[in-house]
Amino acid sequence: MDTQIATATKPLMAQARPRKPAPFLPMSRAEMDALGWDACDIVLVTGDAYVDHPSFGMAIIGRLLEAQGFRVGIISQPDWHSAEPFKVLGKPKVFFGVTGGNMDSMVNRYTADRRIRSDDAYTAGGEGGKRPDRCTVVYAQRCREAFKDVPIVLGGIEASLRRIAHYDYWSDKVRRSVLADAKADLLLYGNAERAVVEVAHRLAAGEAPRSLDDVRGVALFRKVPEDYSELHADDLDSADEGATRQKGATVIRLPALEQVEQDKEAYARASRVLHRESNPGNARPLVQRHGDRDLWLNPPPIPLTSEEMDAVYDLPYARAPHPSYGEAKIPAWDMIKFSVTIMRGCFGGCTFCSITEHEGRIIQNRSEGSILREIEKIRDKTPGFTGVISDIGGPTANMYRMACKDPKVEAACRRPSCVFPEICPNLNTSHDDLIRLYRKVRETRGIKKVMVASGVRYDLAVESPEYIKELVTHHVGGYLKIAPEHTERGPLDKMMKPGIGAYDKFKRMFDAAAEQAGKKYYLIPYFIAAHPGTTDEDMMNLALWLKKNRYRADQVQTFLPSPMATATAMYHTGVNPLRGVRHGGSDKVEAIKGLRQRRLHKAFLRYHDPDNWPVLREALIEMGRRDLIGSQPHQLVPAHQPPGTGKAAGTRRPVRPGGKTQRFTTKGLRVMK
Repeated sequence: MDTQIATATKPLMAQARPRKPAPFLPMSRAEMDALGWDACDIVLVTGDAYVDHPSFGMAIIGRLLEAQGFRVGIISQPDWHSAEPFKVLGKPKVFFGVTGGNMDSMVNRYTADRRIRSDDAYTAGGEGGKRPDRCTVVYAQRCREAFKDVPIVLGGIEASLRRIAHYDYWSDKVRRSVLADAKADLLLYGNAERAVVEVAHRLAAGEAPRSLDDVRGVALFRKVPEDYSELHADDLDSADEGATRQKGATVIRLPALEQVEQDKEAYARASRVLHRESNPGNARPLVQRHGDRDLWLNPPPIPLTSEEMDAVYDLPYARAPHPSYGEAKIPAWDMIKFSVTIMRGCFGGCTFCSITEHEGRIIQNRSEGSILREIEKIRDKTPGFTGVISDIGGPTANMYRMACKDPKVEAACRRPSCVFPEICPNLNTSHDDLIRLYRKVRETRGIKKVMVASGVRYDLAVESPEYIKELVTHHVGGYLKIAPEHTERGPLDKMMKPGIGAYDKFKRMFDAAAEQAGKKYYLIPYFIAAHPGTTDEDMMNLALWLKKNRYRADQVQTFLPSPMATATAMYHTGVNPLRGVRHGGSDKVEAIKGLRQRRLHKAFLRYHDPDNWPVLREALIEMGRRDLIGSQPHQLVPAHQPPGTGKAAGTRRPVRPGGKTQRFTTKGLRVMK
């Protein structure tokens, strides 16, 4: 690794200065007065309601900084129309920390069809409209207006996924780094505990933000030092892509903002290189020109050890929403208050997902002891607990303690996925630690049932018949949601997902385990419409598979191009960044952009809905598949619209004759009809 970037790490809590924790981090001057504070050291501004629980990023960062000896205040969902609400806690002595919240604010507010959502799960009362579009930018600008000389540090998933020039689906253009738009001093990307602790202590000691260019996980504007050699990934006529390894300090130059705005292959190249340089063990700094300045990204942070993860989750959270919300319900809190996070990260690398870009592909695990302690806190301190843990998992349900068998191989690896196109032989896929954890949780006094609601990675699960038996016998409650996403090889390859054969194998094992346990359990599969690389024929074949297997999707998922995802680069550019990108040598991808085609793909997933029959008939005729129009079991839609069906009729859809049909919703419970 380059010597200029920190390679050794202090233990996360090495500089901790224990002090009496606040009941809640203060959100008002009155609370500060009650604590005896004349000022805050750090003020955190968030687009979410303040829930003091480790499932909410601002609570983790706030409590962690509190444990470091800082006085931390929270400004939650401020009125952004003036700077006054950003002065409510006074001038912070060290810095403002700004985040959009647990979700990107645009993903939070708009659907895949760019329609405004009416609600917000992270707001009291579920009320929508409590945060501005691109709220990280707006909040940072208001902080600057409030106190122009206070450093501003961006963090959270919105900043993390917009750290370089990125395609923004909602404006349909390439936007510059959020750091430039926000006019902030630093951006911390990924899981930022390690970085935020170091940044806080060094800023408090009087260092200038620009001097923190050696901290991992930090992005800032700076010149390339004279002792660095540049590798030019911005040369689209070269096949090298800046991948050459050489001695000494090196930085990889991405295609510039102006280049990626004008040249879609340059955008795809930048995406490919960023994802390739994502392993903390071998990643090098990246630099991208923005006008007359260079945006510099240090390598990703070193993952937390289990001891450090335990320290984060053992912090003195109130485990409740701030009292100022009264009796108002916060839907996201209601959903997670009886659940437990046991790990972070995902090595699946699904191209439409942002977990890898934010949390990384190296799994960070909590110890059994820490997990059991949290379950006891839920049991003893969370009102309304009935003995049921609603979920035990993380980004995936069953990657707990999985890792590369050889740390040296892991540190050198540059693969975007450990399980695609097949499971890497260097990956330890043992579920033994997870099975043991499940059993210990079930044995905890007062625990009646432990559910697994996180996504099960089924291609890993089939490697452990014992895990599937344990899961089905003890941790499923009627149905289990699972995500094959598609049936056809073309789109699955662009998603980096296993073939439908892996799902079929898991289903057989799942059904056998359910029968052995004497249970009536069902799988609820997720599917995506309009993903890049999907043809109309692919969606037609998926619809035929759904009908053959008697599935009816009530709510379907249309591909939403989230910032920085590999699939988003495919959607914007029509180029596949999973392969080499250069002028005249790039692999092309069909992107489904037109509203008519996106609706058609969605209609294929809901082939059974009479509202969709006219558009499906028209499409099948255009595709030369009139044979699929009719009333026979192998056909998709009837030849004529039956009286009383469709939107105009306003009536219930007819019941399909010939046995029960399983209906499912991608967001809820299976229903039998």
